[in-house]
Amino acid sequence: MPAIDPAVAIWTLSAVATAAVILRPWRVPEWVWAVGGAVLLTLLGLIPLKTTLAAVAEGRDVYLFLVGMMVLAELSRQQGLFDWLAMYAVRHAKGSGQRLFDLVFLVGTLVTVLLSNDATAVVLTPAVYAACRAAKAEPLPYLFICAFIANAASFVLPISNPANLVVFGAQMPPLLDWLRLFGLPSLAAIALTYLVLRLAVRRQVVRPLATRIEVQPLSRGGRLSAIGIGATALVLLLASAMGWELGLPTFCAGLATATLIHVLERRSPMPVLKHVAWGVLPLVAGLFVLVEAVAQTGVVERLALALQTLAQHSQAQASWTAGVLAAIAGNLMNNLPTGLIAGSMGQLAELPSRTTAALLIGVDLGPNLSITGSLATLLWLVAIRREGEQVSAWGFMRLGLLVMPPALVAALLLLQL
Repeated sequence: MPAIDPAVAIWTLSAVATAAVILRPWRVPEWVWAVGGAVLLTLLGLIPLKTTLAAVAEGRDVYLFLVGMMVLAELSRQQGLFDWLAMYAVRHAKGSGQRLFDLVFLVGTLVTVLLSNDATAVVLTPAVYAACRAAKAEPLPYLFICAFIANAASFVLPISNPANLVVFGAQMPPLLDWLRLFGLPSLAAIALTYLVLRLAVRRQVVRPLATRIEVQPLSRGGRLSAIGIGATALVLLLASAMGWELGLPTFCAGLATATLIHVLERRSPMPVLKHVAWGVLPLVAGLFVLVEAVAQTGVVERLALALQTLAQHSQAQASWTAGVLAAIAGNLMNNLPTGLIAGSMGQLAELPSRTTAALLIGVDLGPNLSITGSLATLLWLVAIRREGEQVSAWGFMRLGLLVMPPALVAALLLLQL
């Protein structure tokens, strides 16, 4: 019997593990499939243990970032900040579902731009659900805003998505150059996402909302949580401007906010720690290992050189190819590993800035097609399941097929200007 090619075995196992993460058979958590695939690759000797551990360690900045954001979100929820924001939003909607839609979309855009797409999924989603509950509105049309804007607005600034730093790495453009490169594409992506999503859910959001909403005063803990989130946004902007990694500052901001509130309120931190979605961390670690295994087959280097050759003949064609392929890959294997691959391609080959920019747009915006396309959408999925809402992979994709393609085409088109 002929021996199985290790590269074929790696691709097969990685594909099966990724498909299981996307489809979630038997409702087994996503992280189990990602970690299971990574463990199998190691136990079968397809990748050395040293490589596995190095791949897991490579995600340390992402882990710190996620822990900081998840602690802030859970702390804010328990301190009543989300409920207060929800009451405030519903009150200003004045009984109009369309006005509430616009308000949620605007806030989601600002949170994504200034705090990252993961923050929108983790921090904003519970607030939107609470708003819908108070307004006696169907939650899903408004919750979908959090999922789609988290990706559509994620390349306005470098800090809007941790994947941006992964893709560009040491070649990160200065802030003004970034805005010149991504300003028009990001505006187009946001505008088209709004228009298509608004049309898609127009029948649900025309229903009148409850108008008798009493806004209770915000507690001291809630005010401190809001200050902590605001301070985190400032810290992230500073870290981005200085070219620092975002994980440690976010972790420290979340830890400092939690410590201050628990000391002043004389409460145990265990309720907060108990409800943090810790399963996201092994999921990310497993994805890092799967990507590293695929990279070991040499396919990433070949892709980088092929894209470099294409760019030498036509930069526009290379940009379109890079953006579309990155978008497809993000939906097949999640945008975090796709971003890692895109970053590696930028290191292995000399690509024009617009080609690298197209890769980033595909990595950030493309995953609006599928429910497991981006880490932010996975975090959103965890948040809505916690509130008792369920969205199937096909149910999300039916909406994603309407929302994502126009935004992606418009963004790539304006990138060429």
